[in-house]
Amino acid sequence: MTKYLIIICSVLLISFRLQGQPVYKNAKAPVEERISNLLSLMTLNEKIGQLCCPLGWEMYLKTDKGVVPAEKFKNLMNNRPIGSFWATLRADPWTQKTLITGLSPKQSAEAINSLQKYAMEKTRLGIPILFAEECAHGHMAIGTTVFPTSIGQASTWNVDLIEEMGRVIAQECWSMGGNIGYGPILDVAREPRWSRMEETFGEDPVLTGILGSAFVQGLQVKDNAGKYKFYSTLKHFAGYGIPLGGHNGNPAQIGMHQLFSEMLPPFKMAVKAGAKTVMTSYNSIDGVPSTSNRYLLKDILRKQWGFNGFVFSDLGSIEGVRGHRIVANVKEAAAASLKAGTDVDLGGNAYGKNLENALQEKLISLADIDSAVSHVLRLKYEAGLFENPYVKPTDAAKLVRCENNKTVALKVARESIVLLKNDNILPLEKSIKSIAVIGPNADNIYNQLGDYTAPQERDNIKTVLDGIKESVSAKTKINYAKGCAIRDTTQSDIPAAVKAANQSDAIVLVLGGSSARDFSTEFKETGAATVSAQKEKLLSDMESGEGYDRSSLDLLGDQEKLLQAMLKTGKQLVVIYIQGRPLNMNTAAEKANALLTAWYPGQEGGKAIAEVLFGDYNPAGRLPVSIPRSVGQLPVYYSLGKQNEYVEGTSSPLYSFGYGLSYTTFEYSGMKCKKTGKDSFIISCEIKNKGNREGDEVVQLYLKDDVSSIITPEIMLKKFKRIHLDKGETRKIEFELTKEDLSLYNQQMEFVAEPGTFTVMLGAASNDIRLKDKIELK
Repeated sequence: MTKYLIIICSVLLISFRLQGQPVYKNAKAPVEERISNLLSLMTLNEKIGQLCCPLGWEMYLKTDKGVVPAEKFKNLMNNRPIGSFWATLRADPWTQKTLITGLSPKQSAEAINSLQKYAMEKTRLGIPILFAEECAHGHMAIGTTVFPTSIGQASTWNVDLIEEMGRVIAQECWSMGGNIGYGPILDVAREPRWSRMEETFGEDPVLTGILGSAFVQGLQVKDNAGKYKFYSTLKHFAGYGIPLGGHNGNPAQIGMHQLFSEMLPPFKMAVKAGAKTVMTSYNSIDGVPSTSNRYLLKDILRKQWGFNGFVFSDLGSIEGVRGHRIVANVKEAAAASLKAGTDVDLGGNAYGKNLENALQEKLISLADIDSAVSHVLRLKYEAGLFENPYVKPTDAAKLVRCENNKTVALKVARESIVLLKNDNILPLEKSIKSIAVIGPNADNIYNQLGDYTAPQERDNIKTVLDGIKESVSAKTKINYAKGCAIRDTTQSDIPAAVKAANQSDAIVLVLGGSSARDFSTEFKETGAATVSAQKEKLLSDMESGEGYDRSSLDLLGDQEKLLQAMLKTGKQLVVIYIQGRPLNMNTAAEKANALLTAWYPGQEGGKAIAEVLFGDYNPAGRLPVSIPRSVGQLPVYYSLGKQNEYVEGTSSPLYSFGYGLSYTTFEYSGMKCKKTGKDSFIISCEIKNKGNREGDEVVQLYLKDDVSSIITPEIMLKKFKRIHLDKGETRKIEFELTKEDLSLYNQQMEFVAEPGTFTVMLGAASNDIRLKDKIELK
């Protein structure tokens, strides 16, 4: 009897506990009920905390007993439980986290677990934290895999590969405890003087939107239970890639048609692909800062596109609304941004210090706060964080920068290399007797990695010199000389480079730029580097990367002198540009025997470049951005069409969008246009590899609306495919054009497909159209 009584009491006790459990903790309750219940239990202070995303790298301490929460973190959480942290695992000169002071992948997972445990167990309601990290070309933390920057990713024109890369980046970041990856960057970039072009997919909205959507689908993986493991953040909404004068954050001087037709489509495509978070931009459009632009954030993003995630500000961009002088103080900026639809304050001070007073003064309503908080909580529930907030540190140790991930980085690097010129010098013979490897970017690990990169162990990075050493025969003599730096001229030794060149049968000259920050770099509060008066003896190499806008595109320092010196030797000369933006290539294009750009190719870049130089890989990268001849041509992008010539010379770019050479040749034939429905068509052709080796071709479909109610570009990319063909192989390629592809925004800003004829163009580049035909929409 006693036994049964104990069982009955136990069942009743369990039942009582279950009934007493708040709905927001019940994993079986509908998400919306859980959100509503939690909101009803939260104080105003706790709600505001969910809308704050402070900087995270000061939130942990490394001790003899492991990684533990710092007092600063405990004070923050005790005062106001914070909803999310940014860059907790970030390591770079700004955060002052080095290979010694930073965290290994395993320690990173332990750090996040310790912070999450404090939030779950030491705060009143136990709400888990979202940890957001920089992930545009790899997780910006120590020990992770470094991929080519976005402009290089775009040069692959390979949708499946970019999705695969996204999965690798997500896997590495979530195994270390991250929940959100900042990326992809979907700014359509048409201003190469701008410091952040390297972070973009280039000048075209379709290429940007398709590759960006693939990146999103790679990042936003789910577990077997259908819960999100990781979220993507789209940056920067909107119009950020065309700043006035090339100055970072300057206004976008743009009309509504161009905004809707060219700047917004990549974001719309990525939202359709499932992106769950969006970041606003620093700039303004037509006098309205993006961070407080209700039309952008609510009318377009949420109402028209159906976005159901949450919106981050960029770091300090809410305070920037005050900087635009459309409000009197940061309190009014916070109120305007919240009401406009910016849910989370990256930085945390604008909302943390002002929303309570703004509510008391009726600048905002409690409904405004509750709406934003619900957007944040929904993602926490969809990720299953209330039930499973922790990660396994052993997974991070095993998964991060594993052999598979390095292989993917090598694939992206290979496919990103664009061969611009080749006078039959490439590929080089591996048995070459001697080769000179010259230039400031020939053996500098950080110069080939780009901005938003963590400190690296030397043996993790393959430079061009490393790659060449591994590729040539044991008998080949390699003569290396740096020659000069990127910017500094006090340490140049061009005579040593000339001597090395004269002792060699061929020269590989590696020039360009750098986004590498060092520990003497000064930073703004937003993390952008500042271009200040030089205080040290040597200028850093940094001439690109956030905050380093240019007034010209010329090679800096003594690089042009070095190039001229190499030309004067009379040796066969291969010039490689490692760069974050299109730099002046005129001399190399005219006089070098071969020219290629590798952008910032990541940790495997040197190996990939060497594979191209010596024929182990047939290059097939295509330019995602036009290469101008001078800044006087700007803006110069392919969809402007043919422009009037200048008095001083041509208006055409040096190299056009979509351009790139191969070691084989491809023939286009048999174009057919078949109507398959009321508003859809199948466009097909045959591609034949006519050369003596296998290779990839990027088939590009462009469109011209022959007569339209508003002005439309002469040529617009609509579809593309990267295909592999064996030598002699022929393949039929098909593209589908839908009503959406044929639509435009008319004078009433309605997205419609107007009746009429369209010219369909198939080719290998925007200036290399091989086939044309007409279709008609009735």
